Amino acid sequence: MTRFVGRISAASSDKKGEKSGKKWWHNAVVYQIYPRSFMDSNGDGIGDINGIISKLDYLQQLGINLIWLSPVYRSPMDDNGYDISDYEDIAAEFGSMAQMESLIAQAKQRDIHILMDLVVNHTSDEHPWFIEALKSKDNPYRDYYIWRKPAADGGQPNDFHSYFGGSGWAFDEASGEYYLHQFSVRQPDLNWENPRVHGEVHAMMNRWLAKGIGGFRMDVIDLIGKEVDAQIMANGKNLHALIRQMNRATFGKGDAVTVGEAWSATPADALLYSGVEREELSMVFQFDHIKQFWDEHAGKWRSKPFELASFKAVIEKWQTALAHQGWNSLFWSNHDLPRAVSKFGDEGEFRVASAKMLATALHCLKGTPYIYQGEEIGMTNVRYETIDEYRDIESLNLYQERLAEGVSHEEMMQGIHANGRDNARTPMQWDDSPNAGFTTGTPWITVNPNYREINVAAALAEPDSILWHYQKLVALRKQYPVLVYGDFQPVLREHPQVFAWLRALDSERLLVINNFTAEHLTLDIPHQMQNWHGECLISNYAPRDRLAVSIELQPYESFALLIGR
Repeated sequence: MTRFVGRISAASSDKKGEKSGKKWWHNAVVYQIYPRSFMDSNGDGIGDINGIISKLDYLQQLGINLIWLSPVYRSPMDDNGYDISDYEDIAAEFGSMAQMESLIAQAKQRDIHILMDLVVNHTSDEHPWFIEALKSKDNPYRDYYIWRKPAADGGQPNDFHSYFGGSGWAFDEASGEYYLHQFSVRQPDLNWENPRVHGEVHAMMNRWLAKGIGGFRMDVIDLIGKEVDAQIMANGKNLHALIRQMNRATFGKGDAVTVGEAWSATPADALLYSGVEREELSMVFQFDHIKQFWDEHAGKWRSKPFELASFKAVIEKWQTALAHQGWNSLFWSNHDLPRAVSKFGDEGEFRVASAKMLATALHCLKGTPYIYQGEEIGMTNVRYETIDEYRDIESLNLYQERLAEGVSHEEMMQGIHANGRDNARTPMQWDDSPNAGFTTGTPWITVNPNYREINVAAALAEPDSILWHYQKLVALRKQYPVLVYGDFQPVLREHPQVFAWLRALDSERLLVINNFTAEHLTLDIPHQMQNWHGECLISNYAPRDRLAVSIELQPYESFALLIGR
């Protein structure tokens, strides 16, 4: 056992006018669907729109109000839909526009809005704009993309390296010029210095908004203001002007939700993106808490061990920085990241306890919580034995590139097992029937073998499951404003194993305590908090309604105590 004594200072409830900025989505919870892996309705092994529609009652029961839908647009699927060939058509494997419109309407009947995943930094090389751009240097669409002449030696214009491996420049023999692609060679970057690109994209966004969607998740939005020749790819000088222009031309006219993916974001950047008076985005995804455990040189392919002190520091930094301006996105995982319980919890003996603890911690922070499909049942990372079983273009490309550089097969597989994107992309585990009830055919990627134990049907049948824990957290958010608007104040800040904080709103105080370890702990309660009592809103062991001089915490124990007035 570990003993620790911490301190607490007086909590603040000064909202500084924040209440006047309330939005309909502030108390909502977002559920991300990766369509290819969610539910297959026709037996082709690929999840589809009708499959999503068939699970809307499940999502309504969970209580969520927003679905972040990863791309379903027409695409050759070089990057699983993040390479769009037609922004206003639906990929055949997912369904049709009529089915998409039905999904929007049927979700809305259940008080669920659709957040479309929109990629405007780049398109597919099969997009009509790029097909036209290839025809000649004089084509009107040529300047929709970014072209450069070869360097003096005839090679690439500069040494920019694609995020998916290899050069970020691809040679077009017909014109003798290179085009920029920050990701796959089949994902040419759009030229956001061209006003015609602005007009095309804005008009397209408005047509989607007219269909009744709730807003957009903006993929790698921090890259659209790039300064190519200076190799400033993120946070370019024109970035925020471009987003403000987009806001005024499209979603800013209504009350849509917008979240920008910004791997480069600092707290100062986030205040620019999401500040109340900025007229840019509702919130951003930042990844400080994820990158904290990547190797400085090898990146995510060589993980650092989880270390709570630095994790707490990052979360506190963002909670504090966006306390009264801006808005935090809260997430542990998504389609690009490892499974939350595998990364931050325990996927073995304490999988259930740690998954509940992570859920409580996330939903009791200030900001908008995101649930990634399967997170609500504690799905885990997958360990395929061979590289051939993986489908992710990033993992496959970097595996080959790193092996050529001398990295061993074993080291790369270890990195892929820990952080590869396919961890999040294995099919949703609905029940213990073949292929986890995801498809009657052959799934596009192999189902995680543990689906017989970890699945929705089993979770629904177990009153104390992770799933019902999530449902309660979603409901509490709508019931208690302190969970939405309460100030965040860290307590027990120096404790090496416990992450705890207070939320305070007016006269309400909520104490949240999370044991981030598999150890039994004796936690000495600071003098000011001793004998605090109230209502235990949620816990993953026996409810606690009172604090003594010390308390015994179980492995991964977590609870939220609403302090009596």
